[in-house]
Amino acid sequence: MPYTTLVDARTLQERLGDPAWVVLDCRFDLARPAAGREAYRAGHIPGARYADLDADLAAPIGPDTGRHPLPDPDVFAAWLGRQGVGPDSQVVAYDAQGSAIAARAWWLLRWLGHQRVAVLDGGFEAWRRGGFALQRDLPQPAPAGAYPYRLDDTLHVDAAAIVDATRGGTLRLLDARAPERFRGEHEPLDSVAGHVPGAINHPFQRDLGADGRFRDAAELREQLTRDLGPATATDTVCMCGSGVTACHTLLALEIAGLRGARLYPGSWSQWIRDPRRPIATGD
Repeated sequence: MPYTTLVDARTLQERLGDPAWVVLDCRFDLARPAAGREAYRAGHIPGARYADLDADLAAPIGPDTGRHPLPDPDVFAAWLGRQGVGPDSQVVAYDAQGSAIAARAWWLLRWLGHQRVAVLDGGFEAWRRGGFALQRDLPQPAPAGAYPYRLDDTLHVDAAAIVDATRGGTLRLLDARAPERFRGEHEPLDSVAGHVPGAINHPFQRDLGADGRFRDAAELREQLTRDLGPATATDTVCMCGSGVTACHTLLALEIAGLRGARLYPGSWSQWIRDPRRPIATGD
């Protein structure tokens, strides 16, 4: 059975010897970018390959982009091949950031047309709580050749679509940032504080329980439906600071059975590049 949203730690532990399963360690700290790789080298799930948010899960920042542009698909496909990912691989991504970075890897693989990808529910801490083994040796995956992707650009929208939404368009915007950033009270990463007018704040942590695992599908559906209001999932766009934690909301929507929402990859950090774009503060 392919896993397309979540995998629990016990299931992953039982499948570690399966060559069709590829594990990606996506741990990353925005304040100290080297910390994730350091943590990986100190101990990771056996066989896991390290996926660096800046180097592997994003393209270099450009003059008109946000902080984490989508990677060039050819470059990303080649990187996947070097990790041994092929069309029949079951990919599992994890992190120690509430699954926010792992969800970015999940979304990127789906963007390339790969459906057999899931997030480790509860992340690295769930693995540790289970008492499962860690490894310090670096894996040497057998390259599979560049992933033969079929890009699905219907999964994301550009800034023009968001501008249209602020002018009375039909899109519903869910912003996954923390409430204080959304309201413009505190902005530690971007040069301008606030949010896109009309957006609804849905902090990604709201979708997790106290144990760091996703809430069950019914609970997610109830709270996400409340934030969607009269809009359907297909009329919904998820955003955040740079198009990373927004993928967590997209994963939560998928778990809830609310399919069809899209990503605004540039998110707030791209939105503020153009001073003509409107900005709101407060709730």
